[in-house]
Amino acid sequence: MELNAQQISVLDRLRTHGMDIVAFPMYESLVGVKKGNCAVLLAPSEGGSFRMYGQPSYLLDGQLSAHTIQSDGQWFVRKGEKLEATSERRKELDNFAAELAELILPVV
Repeated sequence: MELNAQQISVLDRLRTHGMDIVAFPMYESLVGVKKGNCAVLLAPSEGGSFRMYGQPSYLLDGQLSAHTIQSDGQWFVRKGEKLEATSERRKELDNFAAELAELILPVV
């Protein structure tokens, strides 16, 4: 994937705020961003920056999960694994999403 100067600047800004740029092999045309136990995929946007591709996710064994609500509670699930989506974990994910949304905005 070729990145323009604005996209590289966004990735540098993310790193400055403690986020890691990671690769998720199943999504090689997207950029992965991780902080703590949370991650998201970014896709290049028409404006020259990035947009979130899907929703931010809680990581299970280093891989993206889905947040589900089941009869026995809320869970982060991935390939037969599940982790309770406690209020602390959901708050961590919400904080990550909010911080990321602010950081990927173009700097004017």
